Amino acid sequence: MEDFVSYKYCWLRRVTVWPHTPVIAIAFLLGVGLKRRYLSSLRDIPGPFLASCTIGWQLYHLIKGHTEVEIVKLHRQHGDFVRIADNEVSVAHPDAVKQLLMSQLPKGPWYSIFSFPDYNHVNLMSELDPKRHITMMRNVSAGYALSNIIKSEPYVDACLALLESQFDDLCKAGKAVEFDKWFNFFGFDVVGEVTFSSRFGFLDSSTDVGNAIANSKALGLYISIMGHFIWLHDLTLGNPVLAKLGIQPTSHITETCRSAINTRKGNIEARKDMMEEWMSMRSKFPERMDESEITAAAVVNIGAGADTVSSTLQGFFYWLLRSPNHLKRLRDEIDNAQVKGLLSPIVAYSEAQKLPFLQACIKETYRFHTAVGTGLPRVVPKGGITVGSRHFKEGTILSVNPWAFHRNALLFGEDCDTFNPERWLESEQRYKAMDRFLIHWGAGYNQCPGKNLAHFEISKAAATLVRDYDIEQVNPDQEWRFETHFTLIPYEWPCRVKRREAGVV
Repeated sequence: MEDFVSYKYCWLRRVTVWPHTPVIAIAFLLGVGLKRRYLSSLRDIPGPFLASCTIGWQLYHLIKGHTEVEIVKLHRQHGDFVRIADNEVSVAHPDAVKQLLMSQLPKGPWYSIFSFPDYNHVNLMSELDPKRHITMMRNVSAGYALSNIIKSEPYVDACLALLESQFDDLCKAGKAVEFDKWFNFFGFDVVGEVTFSSRFGFLDSSTDVGNAIANSKALGLYISIMGHFIWLHDLTLGNPVLAKLGIQPTSHITETCRSAINTRKGNIEARKDMMEEWMSMRSKFPERMDESEITAAAVVNIGAGADTVSSTLQGFFYWLLRSPNHLKRLRDEIDNAQVKGLLSPIVAYSEAQKLPFLQACIKETYRFHTAVGTGLPRVVPKGGITVGSRHFKEGTILSVNPWAFHRNALLFGEDCDTFNPERWLESEQRYKAMDRFLIHWGAGYNQCPGKNLAHFEISKAAATLVRDYDIEQVNPDQEWRFETHFTLIPYEWPCRVKRREAGVV
């Protein structure tokens, strides 16, 4: 009987304690939030209240899909510094480019999410330490050099010719062209040619080979969110055990890369492509360059090479279609060069570089529709750092959002919210002043390694397609759609294309 009474008493105690557990949990979370908000060294920096307490603010806007718009709005409201997390500040002060991006500061832990297929495989995107990153870049830089990329120009020409052939077929069939699909096809196949001496077959088959594009879109949201929870990613979908099973979100990238490398090694007709440069470097400096770095560099090419090119080419045509005066000026420039015999059937890169208004339109697209819409985070080193008049202590994450810089009227003019390529032709002095703050490829040691290849593709494709086709939207009043997770990939703006008499048939 005493045991029964004792058991009943203990049970009653539990019943009376458990109802208070949610209250205790709420009180604890509230205490943590208030501590972050009011006891942090960042407490005087303005920004959304929720952002100062929790990562929830960032997650909300990542899911919503337009972080870049919100960041621009906040900087216009609050100035150069905006608190966007309990320990993170978005910085739009002009000194940030030199002091944060151009300096050798560690990257924010968010970048670790780009280790494909798991945390054992660190690449140029996921390496946080600047010294190790610089060493890795030195090992693969020869492959990314423009002088090496140009060697593949005839094969990139073949990709462009095939793209035009597909456009012609769609035109004859009375079907619309979906640029989001076709520019991705083009980007993937060019990466294949330049990296592995063989295109993947997107353009040939007119299909999303291996669902690579569909998987990349789904992966974008996962990366943008789970980059804030690296510990959870490493325990779950970034776990090496799952890598062996091939069931992670990034498996399609890894498998595509491995398959391409194996095919490349058996290709007796392989050219002096990126793989050849990397394997040569590995042979010369085996103590400095590991075999895994070759695979890692190829993964970066496949994972990021097509999205940025597609986004930029879409932005180029979308905004020119909405700026008929600029489109006419560009077409006149290209047609005049064509009449003078200065352009090849597929416009050569060297020829495109000599078209100043074309290059101004591309520059303005880089600024106005930057393919990366999220911040580029850096970690404040020991001793802290001062940006402008503000000092930040060690460990603070300072994030530089390209859109916040590119929409800054002090840097790019009062018409910075307008697509205006002519700003790049006003004077050499103004060009240089603006170019310092054009950070579409990032800046410093972590600048996009594929920037030469991307500009090479974009210049050739833009010049050739503007010359050869009349382009119009099926519904001119229909605005495109896009979401910003890491990159911005527009969609839903179908167009009609028609061969121009002035173009090469």
